[in-house]
Amino acid sequence: MHPIVELAALIHPMPEPGTPDPDDILADVREDVHRLRREYADDLEATAFGSDTDPLIAALQKEQGAKEAADRRIRTLLAYAREFHPPRRYSLHELGEASGYTFSGVRTAYGDPEITLVQGQIGRTPRRAAEEQESP
Repeated sequence: MHPIVELAALIHPMPEPGTPDPDDILADVREDVHRLRREYADDLEATAFGSDTDPLIAALQKEQGAKEAADRRIRTLLAYAREFHPPRRYSLHELGEASGYTFSGVRTAYGDPEITLVQGQIGRTPRRAAEEQESP
């Protein structure tokens, strides 16, 4: 097997029988995985060829970028949960367990940039700013 195809197989593993439920969709799921593998391999080959980078290094860089993007999305969700989500306030412990942060890390995981991003995307004022406007 070609190394790029092997990398695609590592990133998009084939499901085991019994994994998708019901079992009768296994063939469809496997077909989707084959498509994802082809797309990944084509993209990785183009990236490696275009930048003269080793495919494994390109794959690691791609996954690092995905990891950073996921972390940004988590911080944005934490800002939303703590600053915008009505009417329930989530505990730091609950948010920490769900996000992979410690309960104290949740407080510092996001800041003004994430709050501004959420505000712009949902078109609402953060809870604390709204509370400050309401109090005399």
